[in-house]
Amino acid sequence: MLKLPELPDCFYQNQPSLICPSSPTPKHSLYLSNLDDQKFLRFSIKYLYLFKKSISLDILKYSLSKVLVHYYPLAGRLRASTEVDQKLEIDCNGEGAVFAEAFMDITVEEFLELSKKPNKSWRKLMYKVEAQSFLDIPPLVVQVTNLRCGGTIVCTAINHCVCDGIGTSQFLHAWAQITAKPNLDLAIAPLHTRHVLRPRNPPEITFTHPEYVRNTPRENGHLDIDINHYLQSQPLVPSSLTFTTSHIIHLKRQCVPSLKCTAFEALASHTWRSWVRALDLSPSLNVKLLFSVNVRKRLIPEIQQGYYGNGFVLGCAQTSAKDLVASNMCHGVKLVQQAKSSLTDDYVRSMIDFLEDKSVKTDLSMSLVISQWSKLGLEDVDFGEGKPLHMGPLSSDIYCLFLPVIGDFEAVRVQVSVPESVHEKFEYYMKECSGKEANGDANIGHII
Repeated sequence: MLKLPELPDCFYQNQPSLICPSSPTPKHSLYLSNLDDQKFLRFSIKYLYLFKKSISLDILKYSLSKVLVHYYPLAGRLRASTEVDQKLEIDCNGEGAVFAEAFMDITVEEFLELSKKPNKSWRKLMYKVEAQSFLDIPPLVVQVTNLRCGGTIVCTAINHCVCDGIGTSQFLHAWAQITAKPNLDLAIAPLHTRHVLRPRNPPEITFTHPEYVRNTPRENGHLDIDINHYLQSQPLVPSSLTFTTSHIIHLKRQCVPSLKCTAFEALASHTWRSWVRALDLSPSLNVKLLFSVNVRKRLIPEIQQGYYGNGFVLGCAQTSAKDLVASNMCHGVKLVQQAKSSLTDDYVRSMIDFLEDKSVKTDLSMSLVISQWSKLGLEDVDFGEGKPLHMGPLSSDIYCLFLPVIGDFEAVRVQVSVPESVHEKFEYYMKECSGKEANGDANIGHII
């Protein structure tokens, strides 16, 4: 097993505290939409920020109490709905966010060196709340870790049922603004209500939804192939590769002049194809690419600015492993473009209605999932002592992240964990941007 450098342990001088809103907030149950409470999203989005200078803990706690007045659902608690089976809601009770203070014997420079390859020891930087279930974990947990050199690491765990990536960025910028410039009004006022994404009554399912599958018993004991289970059973190694503007232009040129595409479309297609090639999947397998698409401006009427709930859906591109690998990159790009263009108001409304069926789950069986954290402004969060030197996830997973690159808005860092046995092959294909491999001679073997 590839050995990655471990972080030292965190030292906690005090028990974590609960930070409550600094003034009274509404007490009620907040409805969560079908996009919010999907089982696929029942986890916390965990961000890690590295700052060169420390930020006063007292000021951070005070500003957090102030921003929680505006974002009071994050100070509440998730619970099962008393009215609808298998549905969640937020009890807006003002109980508070968890705030942990720690020290780690490491410098900013040492962490930056380690940050090239994330590993499981990074989880030490987030206080683990002892809980019986997902519902018992507060929607917002924060740990601020001061470093030997005077720098600081700020980690946040924000419940994905409450916020999506855009929503978390909006909240973090609000907290940072109140910390650095407490006398200014918030740049964006939060919109709490989720009723704009309520299902229709009766439901109108007018499309097939390949992003999902019904969780029904298999007939005759038939066992479907499931790449997701296979990946989870393997020793995984994180891959973290930065694509500069020139790399991305080179990828896009492989589709010119026959096809114009965005940086995301080119890089998503390239990553999907490299992943399938590295895993040597059976040629006949139907493989999917699921990727997050913001639909706030695709709906009619558009969702108002300030909406911080889940305003994204998964686009779904699919094809056989053979066609994806043997064709040139344009094939994958076209599939991604078609998946994006299908996400109309009618399609999204149909999806929301479809999710009324609680036996439906996201189809991860043969899918690579890509979540885009770049272009959300996450790397620009500034608590008053400067922007971060590093921003990224707390750990690496089988879900692929497109991450921002500090100091280069157009660059993208692609991070995903793959089986150790295919790690070198995956990185080789990812770095092979010249297009020479797209000659139809690729060997597709079998691992499952």
